[in-house]
Amino acid sequence: MTTPIVRATSRRRFLQYLAGGPLAASGALSAYAAETPSKLPDPMIWAPPGSGDLIKSPKDAINVFEFEPVARQNTPPAHFGYMASGLDDEVTLRANRDGFLKFQLNPHRLNDVSKVDTSVELFGTKYDSPIFVCPTGGNQFFHPDGEVAVAKAARVGNHLQILSTSSNYSVEDVTKARGAPIWFQLYASPRFEVAQALIKRAEAAGCPVLMVTVDRIAGRNQETMFRLRRTDTRECADCHDRSSFAGRSVRRHNYDGIDLSGITGGGESSNLSWDTVKRMRDITRMKIMLKGIVTAEDADLAAQNGLDGILVSNHGGRGEDYGRSTIDALPEIIAAVKGRMPVIVDSGFRRGTDAVKALAMGAQAVGIGRPYLWGLGAFGQEGVERVLEIVRTETRTAMQQCGARSVKELTPGFVRRAT
Repeated sequence: MTTPIVRATSRRRFLQYLAGGPLAASGALSAYAAETPSKLPDPMIWAPPGSGDLIKSPKDAINVFEFEPVARQNTPPAHFGYMASGLDDEVTLRANRDGFLKFQLNPHRLNDVSKVDTSVELFGTKYDSPIFVCPTGGNQFFHPDGEVAVAKAARVGNHLQILSTSSNYSVEDVTKARGAPIWFQLYASPRFEVAQALIKRAEAAGCPVLMVTVDRIAGRNQETMFRLRRTDTRECADCHDRSSFAGRSVRRHNYDGIDLSGITGGGESSNLSWDTVKRMRDITRMKIMLKGIVTAEDADLAAQNGLDGILVSNHGGRGEDYGRSTIDALPEIIAAVKGRMPVIVDSGFRRGTDAVKALAMGAQAVGIGRPYLWGLGAFGQEGVERVLEIVRTETRTAMQQCGARSVKELTPGFVRRAT
């Protein structure tokens, strides 16, 4: 039984952590203290630190969550807020973590799991782990080496890396650092000529897969970022020109040489349609996947329209605040696809058990985003390497605990919906 003293100590330590985080800047800390929280941080409600001491080295980390407070300390407030933000009330951000509690793993005993094969094959390429590196923009916000450091870390563990259109480094530079072909995530932009130029560039760089984002079609109310930006005392004008989309894209080198005139706002593709995707098919030999599918109806339409795959994603809670987790949506999408194309998933994944649940449901790979940015902001390439190592190790261990000797052996019988 938990004593009042232990409860009070745990509460005090938790509040001490919150005081240094984005909730303090947003004013939500006082709401928590009044026992009526509107928001809670990802992920500290899941693994609050016992002592509040920050790790000094990547090898000191026990789990991926321990990198977040170090990254928070190292990263300018506006940059940290950009990464940490959800939208509006951040319901979807929290749902992505809550969703895993809706499912339980079913261990199968007496299987010899002394040897476990964690490799997966996607479009003819073998990766040593089912964990892939999600596309995240502006990695130099967190470390000068940005996406190049991430690519070198992905190379160490032979992880699939998907590069954002909004990368600070070019697709050519990141491919070189990865030492193998990477996939390219596309923000289509309102003008097809811009999308066409990006597609041609990615294909020329050797990317085998084009990942078209379809859930980024409107502006974003990133309240956590806005509040933390108010506390940032740096002069940002030298790096950020918010007067136009072209100005904001100056340090996003995939746009180099592309005419961006006339594009307003954040370049959202509100005119994106199935016809747009068909036009993309006509100009490239890359495989085309859709990132941001979260319903069975759209998954079926993707298969009918000849897409090569789906990434079930809600942008980590950064695209819309409709409040459903990807792990909750995944089973119906797998059922709708009926094996017609690969389905992979991201948003909210932090643990190996999270990954194994999705793999058992039928996902062929699982992506992580914020955790490797925590590692990058905390310790650069070495931090990313350690984050990926931790998730790899946890995934392998969870497979052994379930009695699965390979990713292919993970079937729906290994997971069930909690009652």
